[in-house]
Amino acid sequence: MAKPRTSPPGARRLRPGAPLRFRPRLPGRTWADVLEERPEGGRLRAVRRLACVVLFTLLAMPVQAALLALPGRGKDRFPRFYHRTLLRLIGMKLQVQGTASAARPTLFVSNHSSWLDILVLGAVLDARFVSKAEVGAWPLVGWVARLGRTVFVSRSRGRTGAEAEAMRARLAGGESIILFPEGTTSDGARVLPFRSSFFAVAGAAAAVQPVTVVYDRLGGLPVGRKDRPLFAWYGDMETASHAWRLLRRSGTRATVALGAPFAPAGMPDRKAMAAEVGRRVTATAAALRQNRPLPARDAA
Repeated sequence: MAKPRTSPPGARRLRPGAPLRFRPRLPGRTWADVLEERPEGGRLRAVRRLACVVLFTLLAMPVQAALLALPGRGKDRFPRFYHRTLLRLIGMKLQVQGTASAARPTLFVSNHSSWLDILVLGAVLDARFVSKAEVGAWPLVGWVARLGRTVFVSRSRGRTGAEAEAMRARLAGGESIILFPEGTTSDGARVLPFRSSFFAVAGAAAAVQPVTVVYDRLGGLPVGRKDRPLFAWYGDMETASHAWRLLRRSGTRATVALGAPFAPAGMPDRKAMAAEVGRRVTATAAALRQNRPLPARDAA
């Protein structure tokens, strides 16, 4: 006759059908951060990355300032080197699909979900950003933006005409421009409608090229919907806390898809252009998020 099974001393008796629940041996939020299902960890990694970014930026600023005073293309090439280096310092891999337009000047039109877009697009494109005027007053970031010849706009109705003329002047001088026509950042799971007012300067460009940015790897694995807020910076998110969470993680990657450029004269008006570019970027972003091949028409 078989002996009845006995539980070891102190063991909890399970009820039939009850789910298993495990509690960490060491209590407290500090240990929970290590023992959670998806631990964050990486505090030392974040501190190291942040220190390297600040140090490299302080070293790069006088170099770019000197290049601005000298003739040649150095002032255009150094920003790309700077942004590529920043991506390496924060552990962000970069994948580029397609080819940037060789026409000068080109109006690059991209979706916008994070401050990371500046680093990613700055590493890929030889072009100037258009940013809100408040960024120019930020410490360190504003100085870097000015050295990168960013075009600052206030977006107030009284200044719209003058700021559009400033962008046209940049294009007329042969400088390409990067626009974010959503007007704000999205949550990374969708592309907001493109505003036609941003395309008012498209006629001064030789070509318009749709650009799509998607953050598709975390820990070396495909990014799911619940992970997108780690990359996307929107709403009332604080920049410092958002950057801190991201810098603690590893195995991140951004994918940039450069669509087929087209001549702005081929579009009937700016509303049609905004709708067409928005459609292309939306379709490409959906394909990248789902790890599908890009639409043939939208591939450069």
